[in-house]
Amino acid sequence: MYIKIFKSGNPYGIKYVFLFLSLLFVTFSNSYGQQLIEGSPISEGFSPDRLKRIDSMIHSYTDNDHKVAGVVAIVARHGKIIYYKAAGYNDIKASKAMKRDDLFRIASQTKAVTGVAAMILFEEGKFLLDDPVSKYIPEFKDMRVLDKFNPEDTTFTTVPAEKEITIKNLMTHTSGIDYAIIGSPEAKAIYAKYGVPVGFEPRHITLAEGMQRLAKAPLLFQPGSQYRYGLSIDLLGYLVEKVSGMSLKDFMEQRIFRPLGMNDTYFYIPESKQSRLAKPYKWEKDGRKIEYFSTDSSGANSIYPLVKGSYYSGGAGLVSTAKDYATFLQMLANE
Repeated sequence: MYIKIFKSGNPYGIKYVFLFLSLLFVTFSNSYGQQLIEGSPISEGFSPDRLKRIDSMIHSYTDNDHKVAGVVAIVARHGKIIYYKAAGYNDIKASKAMKRDDLFRIASQTKAVTGVAAMILFEEGKFLLDDPVSKYIPEFKDMRVLDKFNPEDTTFTTVPAEKEITIKNLMTHTSGIDYAIIGSPEAKAIYAKYGVPVGFEPRHITLAEGMQRLAKAPLLFQPGSQYRYGLSIDLLGYLVEKVSGMSLKDFMEQRIFRPLGMNDTYFYIPESKQSRLAKPYKWEKDGRKIEYFSTDSSGANSIYPLVKGSYYSGGAGLVSTAKDYATFLQMLANE
């Protein structure tokens, strides 16, 4: 079962997103220990012949012109894996085949893990969802909001925020915070002035340093007035650090990854496993081929999981395997 908690445009409505977040802590404490095991498709109500259609679909993308470089697909039900295959290439140029345990940059799927981390602390009574963020991170007190922006020279004016950013605002992307990497032109220009991280961070700064830079930049709209996909979950990850007294990496390792047996999920990959990281690709401008990229126009750099970094992006920073993330999703699906 796959539930995407945070999605640009939020078609399900904020109230449904928030309801799901509120339910996370109800199931999480009873979900530890269940490891996904190989099972029989028939015993779990699946037709082996129909599952073969997945093979055909995957190979239609990975074969010949490599519409997709490589794929790892996994289907699980009731804690049992009934389909688990790899196809295509981890590295096209090297003709290196994709393997089931290869590592992927999971980008925004990190957000769901950070949401769980925050709700663990909520369950423990460490904060209320309507608490202002500034109660725990004082730098976000008395925020300013963008009023006017001049695209020619990127100067801008601001007005005072009418209300404080709450933790609920962070969880529902209604904080007024945008993205430095895929945000509005105003956000890209303003965040660049303040050195706000893009999320895929190879530089040696800490999450605290990155969020302190964000606190100096104006909000893009009044808190609670709009939905905007952005760095809110990076800030939520920093809140986890402040409230728990641990780095986000250590908190996730101790409270989520180890209990669930997610042994291949990291912010920065140990050297012994770096060869398993799949190379990222994108379409060329002519629309016909895909190519490896190291740094794109946004400033994001694909090498970020391979450095010994210290910026633990709660919104985009994790690397994982299909099986590890399926284990995490099974935990969410457990009742």
